[in-house]
Amino acid sequence: MSGAVAGGRREATKAANRAAILAAGRDVFAELGYGAASVRDIVRRTDLAAGTFYNYFPDKESVFRALVHDVGAEARRRVRAARQAAVTPAAFVEDAYRAYFSFIVEDAGRAAFLARNAGAIRTMFEESEAPAGIDELAADLRAAIAAGLVAELDVELCAASMVAVALELGQRLSERVPPDVEGATRFASDLFLGGIVRAA
Repeated sequence: MSGAVAGGRREATKAANRAAILAAGRDVFAELGYGAASVRDIVRRTDLAAGTFYNYFPDKESVFRALVHDVGAEARRRVRAARQAAVTPAAFVEDAYRAYFSFIVEDAGRAAFLARNAGAIRTMFEESEAPAGIDELAADLRAAIAAGLVAELDVELCAASMVAVALELGQRLSERVPPDVEGATRFASDLFLGGIVRAA
């Protein structure tokens, strides 16, 4: 076997092991909550040896942070794509909120993870994912203003408040059965569209 093939297999194994730990961690955190979950609980959900876990993560917090980051990164990607495809002020707001709320609830395991761990997730989102989302939204607002899609406004305040509303409503949405994506989208959009459209 060539070194390249062996190296490729090693990398594939490492990626699979990491994915298995993250999948197990998401299930454990969804069931037990961050505070009650342990590394042992996570390892039991995989086919890996206990020692293998520590080749990838030093503790349960690092697994949790990786899950929060993955959720945040994918949510931001979808929301940003929706904003950048918008051709009206209403679509800029509504389509982005709809993309975020749909992402929150489309996967039952993700929704359970988010609902069960809202407090711990909020802390980690506020440290990393929310600032990144605010920065991206501010950049998109500036681009929309430059393109004439949105009128001049306080970009920083608007971005911070829109993200805060998304996070708060997203948490509430993940706790509702059944979740009402369109209702949450309308509510969040109505909060901002009046000002944005009026300014335009």
